[in-house]
Order: sequence, then structure tokens, then C-alpha cells
Amino acid sequence: MTDQPDTRHPAGDAETRRDCFHVVVLGGGATGALMAAHLLRQSDRVAVTLVEGTYRPGRGIAYSTTDPDHLLNTRADMMTAYPDDPLHFFRWLKARPEGSGMTEQSFVSRCTYGDYLTDQLRDSAGACGDRLRHVQGICERLDDSGRGVVARMADGATIAADLAILATGHAVPRPDPRGLTTGAWEGVDGIDPDGTVVIVGTGLSMVDQVLSLSRAGHRGQIVTVSRRGLLPRPHVPGRNPFPVDAADVPFGAPMSVVTRWARDLARRARAEGKNWRDAIDNIRPHAIALWKAAPLAERARFLRHAVAWWDVHRHRIPPRSAALIDRAVASGQLIHRRGAFLRAEAGEAGSDRAIIRPHGQDATTAIDAARIIDCRGIRNDPERHATPLVAGLLADGKARVDVLRVGLEVTGDCHLIDRDGHPSDRILAIGPVSRAAFWEITAIPDIRVQVAAVAARIAARADAQAAPNPETASKVSASQAPARQA
Repeated sequence: MTDQPDTRHPAGDAETRRDCFHVVVLGGGATGALMAAHLLRQSDRVAVTLVEGTYRPGRGIAYSTTDPDHLLNTRADMMTAYPDDPLHFFRWLKARPEGSGMTEQSFVSRCTYGDYLTDQLRDSAGACGDRLRHVQGICERLDDSGRGVVARMADGATIAADLAILATGHAVPRPDPRGLTTGAWEGVDGIDPDGTVVIVGTGLSMVDQVLSLSRAGHRGQIVTVSRRGLLPRPHVPGRNPFPVDAADVPFGAPMSVVTRWARDLARRARAEGKNWRDAIDNIRPHAIALWKAAPLAERARFLRHAVAWWDVHRHRIPPRSAALIDRAVASGQLIHRRGAFLRAEAGEAGSDRAIIRPHGQDATTAIDAARIIDCRGIRNDPERHATPLVAGLLADGKARVDVLRVGLEVTGDCHLIDRDGHPSDRILAIGPVSRAAFWEITAIPDIRVQVAAVAARIAARADAQAAPNPETASKVSASQAPARQA
């Protein structure tokens, strides 16, 4: 496994280079790593401090897994870090032992992709020297300074910068204080191999948990519970061009019109000998614009009625993962139950108990379990599950949660919006934390485009700040000229 880049420093060490525009990136997962790499790539007048205290830089929750069955849900040819170099990741992959036999259509392990992101930071550190540093620690507060921002760390240290970028990822629920449920990103260690496991939710993290249980040799029954009983659809071999012209997209239309249009596209794709996946994949480039154009009431309607259907068709799983899930269902080990998970209770003899209400019934049912795993997805309340940093920004009025409670409000160019509706000139938010404005900003193909655009604007700002003022330069030149003789 690739070691982390050797850029670690305590927060309070020597000052960042004074001749650079200093950006502190708060969050060192995939989004933060991409941001740092793009900033350093686009300007030699930018210095970056990457703050991450939990995971190795570039990995975050998603790419910290060591389970080889946890695969990317996107093919290798779509996972480049750089929009202007589509096969960058694939070339990197083919140069490594694990790339043997891989094609551009392969699905790579998430652990391997974490190595790739870490390598981008290492390459940036090697090329940029003291313009990149990694601070291991937790930022708990952001304050304004006279000329920029000050990040205040949990250990009392401070980091002064011209600009701060929030790359803190998804709002992750705090651990169950009663210990009755396990989080979706926690391991499967310590589970009775013959015990029943209840998984709440049937999305992508459920797939990961089932695959990990299988690899660990779990023999007991696995029961999933979800309100709609929807499962992620699998990818299929091949990809067929099915261009969708922006002029044909119903931007700003009622959600009923948009969903009918999407279904019509899928039917048209099938009629042309393709499949619905080709239609969905070609809606994807327009997804952010569709969300931006949708009136608030239509966004709310999408979240109530259509989001689960969109997710299972848009965020698909690799064929290998789907085959393992199908095999577990066919053997009877994996059972999907449609219903509402109401609560977890302490059972007898050290077991837990999941209380559910089956779909269409009023009565409840109890399932005794060796473990209850909460995999209800990433739409967690951004305020109730806020980190100390985000909670502080909200309390200080430097940020606000959008009315649909999807995330923090940001402008179209990612500037954080404060309590009074004013955009900040010094604090930006990117990736999943900016989801309220963009919606489809949780996967690498979308994040890299956003990050590249933000980096270009910051690079231009840094270059403009470093450039001499033409009027000042002319005065300096005149003062340095030899005196004119009479």
C-alpha cells in the first residue's frame, strides 16, 4: 500500500511562504486531495495546507477500506483526477502490479483508488516542495482575520491563510450512544458467524456490508430492511453512445415532466437496441443543471418521491458485486424485507432486537440480531450531525443550512453563504458539503470538474494578487531611471 506523502507538519510550525496565496483545505479525503492537487497544478503562486486528522490523506471514509471486494462503482476510464487527461488514472493503474489484466472498463478496488489519490498528493509535494503541507489534526473553528482566515485546531494551534475551503464530505451520524446499532462504515469484526445480522437500508453501503460479511465467512442469515425495497441496479458490459442535447432537456419543468422525459429516453434507447443505462449515463452531464433550474417545490418533490429511484439507476454496482449479492439471495442467506425500521432495542443474552413495521401492515415485528447495521445512506441532517467546525460556522452565522436540509448553502461558484444570505469572499465549500446547490456532487467524475473550476478561479486570483500594479510599476521604473541632464 502506498505511504502517505511526506508533507506532515504540526499546525504551529514555520510560516507558509509569504510570496504565495495561502489556501487551507479542511478535509483531506478525496475531495480535499483533488482540490490540493488541482491548486498546485494550476498555479505556482498558491500554497496549500491540507488538514486531515482521521484518515490518511486522499482516502477519507470511502477509500480507507481494505476489503478487496469493495469496488469502485464507476469504470476505470471515468476515474481520472483531471478532466483534461481522461486516461490519467488508467495509465497509473496499468503501471502497477494490480493493473495487470485490467481494461478501461474494469472496476477497481476502492483501496487501490485511494493509493492513486495519495500518489497525486505525493507527486504534488515532490513538484512543489514547501508549497504543500499536511497538518494532522482537527479544525474546530474558522475565524476572520484582518486579511484572511484563521483555522483554530483542537490542540490549540492556529493556521492563518488567505482562503479556506471546506472539503469535509458527508455529514456522518454520530455513533449510537447505546451501542445497539453499528454505522455503515464500521467493520464487521466480532459478529457471531452464525448470528443473524440486520442491515437497515438497501443502498450501496448495504452491498459493502454484505460483501464484507461474506468474505469474513459469515454463515448466519442477513436480513435487509428498507421502506421501498429498492436495490442498486448492476452495470452491464459495454457502453453505447446516446447523446442528449441540452436543448431537449426540460430545465425548470415540473418534476412529473422531467421524470416522464427520462422514461421516454430510456424507452427510446431500448428501441434503438441500447438500454436504459445508456439513457441515464447521458442524463448525468445535465443533472447539476437540472437541479439548479428546478424550483424549490420541485426539488422537494424530487426528494420525497423520485430520489430513491434515481439513486438505484444512477449509482449502480459492478457486475461482480451484483453476482455476489444474487448468490447470497439464491442461497437463502440474504433476505430483503420491505418495511420501516422503527428502533433498536436491547434483547436477551447479549443480542439486539430490530423493531420493524412490514410494508402495508400496522403491527410491528421484532428480529433478534447479533448485530444491527445502519446503512440508511448519506442524506443526514447537516446541522444535527455537524462536525464541530460546521457547527461553529452555523453558530457564528458564517454558514446556513438550505431550506430542504440537504447541506450548506453555497453560491454557484462555491462560496459559502452566511446567515444573512451574503456570500463569503474567504470561505468556500466543495464536494458533498455543497450538495444543496449542485445535488450530483458526490462522485469523482462530478467532483473533479467542480474542483478544477474552483482551482482555476483561485489560481487567477493568486496570480492577480502577485502581479505588480501597472501604475506602481511605472512609478518605480521612473524613480529608478537615470536623472535627465539639462
